[in-house]
Amino acid sequence: MDLLNTLVDKGLRRELPTREEALAVLATSDDELLDVVAAAGKVRRQWFGRRVKLNYLVNLKSGLCPEDCSYCSQRLGSKAEILKYTWLKPDEASQAAAAGVAGGAKRVCLVASGRGPTDRDVDRVGKTIAAIKEQNEGVEVCACLGLLSDGQAERLKDAGADAYNHNLNTSEATYGQITKTHTYADRVDTVQKAHAAGLSACSGLIAGMGESDEDLVDVVYALRELDSDSVPVNFLIPFEGTPLAKEWNLTPQRALRILAMVRFVCPDVEVRIAGGREVHLRTLQPLALHIANSIFLGDYLTSEGQAGQADLDMIADAGFEVEGAGTTTLPAHRSDVAAAATTGGCGSKGAGAPVCGSSATADEAGCGSACGGCSGHAEHEAPVAASVAASVAAPAEAPVPAQAEAGEVRSDLVAVRRRGAGTDLAPNA
Repeated sequence: MDLLNTLVDKGLRRELPTREEALAVLATSDDELLDVVAAAGKVRRQWFGRRVKLNYLVNLKSGLCPEDCSYCSQRLGSKAEILKYTWLKPDEASQAAAAGVAGGAKRVCLVASGRGPTDRDVDRVGKTIAAIKEQNEGVEVCACLGLLSDGQAERLKDAGADAYNHNLNTSEATYGQITKTHTYADRVDTVQKAHAAGLSACSGLIAGMGESDEDLVDVVYALRELDSDSVPVNFLIPFEGTPLAKEWNLTPQRALRILAMVRFVCPDVEVRIAGGREVHLRTLQPLALHIANSIFLGDYLTSEGQAGQADLDMIADAGFEVEGAGTTTLPAHRSDVAAAATTGGCGSKGAGAPVCGSSATADEAGCGSACGGCSGHAEHEAPVAASVAASVAAPAEAPVPAQAEAGEVRSDLVAVRRRGAGTDLAPNA
């Protein structure tokens, strides 16, 4: 197909495709799907080989967020029956992080949403970062705390944070339809603050909220313009009790096409399959590894992922390898640029310009999930960190889903997290 040959050539040259080409990827048929995956895979292997970076989420506080993001199970007014707890103590968060690191996670993502952190919250997270890095040598830490005020990104950087995540989620044109309590411009401002402070900027999207193909292309081009070092691609988890509970708009095939479009627009950036991959990609998850070079290990913030050992088996069975702690995620030209300056990266700067990412060795990924953590008020029990072997030996029981017909909605796959951070049950990392 001429389109795919053109996109591969552009991806290998780090050249921005046209909007028409990006839209054409989303419009390909299911009969062409394997060709699309193979083409995106050529670009992925050029810049990342067969490595898969593992990331691990720690929800520092859960439930009762004052923001009204329609997709979030922790939003204002949510009736989703999720865990609710206030801030984990630094040692508790470090224990929770240790389970992910033991499973091979290279980066720990500390999430606590709400509108944004207070200065006291920044101090608290700084102590948590110190505790995690003291107990886990070489681990990278990303913070995801909501909208940042002036000076807070610099304080997080000084505290040892490597990256900051704040997703754009959807296009500017449709942002007001999913959130009223803050604006798209607020989110852009926070990503820019993170960049200016020398943090690796992680910013992504949520697909499946009823957006058009044009919206998807718009947000990915905006992420390129923002120089996002990593792009988490979330697929909406339609939690009961949220306004988007009935939005089941994705098939595994469409999810793969969306990932491929992101790869073509941002060829040498870390593309992460984030929240909702188990729900929407399902048995096609291994194919997605040919496009994306990063995943979350185990559970998400308020929903269960597949068992960590299943993730590791999937990576090995598909012929990929877990990226080691001593390996720089981004290609050398990204790391070299970052060594000379704390800004730069993707951006629409013309043919051959650096694309999507310019961080230093430890500054290349970030977190991101289809549902952010929120400010909670209930008491919690200290979490119990467990080894991968213990987690795999005694996984949480879940109902076995019935066989699905083609295109059938799979609401039975949405499982609320009941283990890991904020509980006394071992995580599934």
